[in-house]
Amino acid sequence: MFIKKMLFLILFLQIATVCVSQDQNQNNTFLYEGRVEKLQNNNVVLIGSASSVSFSFTGNECSISLQSVDSYEHHNYVSLVLDEKYIGKIRIEKGAVQSFPIKVTSTKKEHKLEIYKNTEAHTGGVLFAGTTAKLTAISAKKRKKIEFIGDSITCGAASDGSDIPCDKGEYYDHHNSYYAYGPTLSRAIGVDYLVSSVSGIGMYRNWNDENKDEAIMPDVYQHLYLTKDNSKPKYDFAFQPNIISIALGTNDFSTGDGIKERLPFNADKYVSNYINFIKMLYQHNPKTQIVITNSPMVNGEKAVVFEECLKKVQSAFANDKTHKPILIFKFKPMTPKGCLGHPDVADQKVMADQYGPFLKKLLNEK
Repeated sequence: MFIKKMLFLILFLQIATVCVSQDQNQNNTFLYEGRVEKLQNNNVVLIGSASSVSFSFTGNECSISLQSVDSYEHHNYVSLVLDEKYIGKIRIEKGAVQSFPIKVTSTKKEHKLEIYKNTEAHTGGVLFAGTTAKLTAISAKKRKKIEFIGDSITCGAASDGSDIPCDKGEYYDHHNSYYAYGPTLSRAIGVDYLVSSVSGIGMYRNWNDENKDEAIMPDVYQHLYLTKDNSKPKYDFAFQPNIISIALGTNDFSTGDGIKERLPFNADKYVSNYINFIKMLYQHNPKTQIVITNSPMVNGEKAVVFEECLKKVQSAFANDKTHKPILIFKFKPMTPKGCLGHPDVADQKVMADQYGPFLKKLLNEK
């Protein structure tokens, strides 16, 4: 068994060729979006939350081949959209590549299947290893783009207990990135999106770590897999969004688990890291509009301090004539109804409904 696993790993590393944020293969039969790593033979590793592969086909049925790929074996999830209709989640059990049948119910001659990674980058990749479908050409519409940088809220983590109750299963059993606020509002206003998010992560410290044992977002963002693993490819910044939305701070303000040592919130560190992070983003996306947000889960005095910090970040770029002015968006406070105190799918929709019109108006002004 060990030898078989090693052979698979060697083969996997040999066939990896290039990483993309949004691309099509040369014969226009597959469309890839999000943080993905494209391999040979039209295979692709879906890495980030809501990263996807799409294709058009004829006929009444086909099958797709998927595999959960990580440093250890465990299951994973994708969501499927057939002919622009959400048809549910697929659980990809640990182990070898598995085949999943897709049956068509509409009478259209041509169909479109979209496969979205439901879980986040830290859950490992989902390998798309092909389809039996009779493929037809697919093309990407030229649309404006938004990138959503954030934490578990942006991932859509702990938002969906419909299949497995919140008190059962693994943390990632309750992810549904397809219905996170970023993808949801993007579909509503007709834009392409990229999600760069990690559960528990912060701008200068994480949910339960003072940046001692765990990487923060500024440490991992430039890595395609959102980790500090240098054996993995770097992110290529090919997406070039019109707007970059940053929602980081929920975990910086967290008190942790109450067991591990937690220092008082350090506003200076938070603001300093935020400013440097934006400077890095500008280096790679000089024409983008940056929007920084609060959190619907940070309330009371912390919310006041949070807003003061965001204003300090904004004012640090007040004299910047090279880039568009940084804007602040404030989500309304909410009592989340999802797992582990997170927004559920309905809460995510509330956030999308709040934020979407703001972003749409901003895009229309460009």
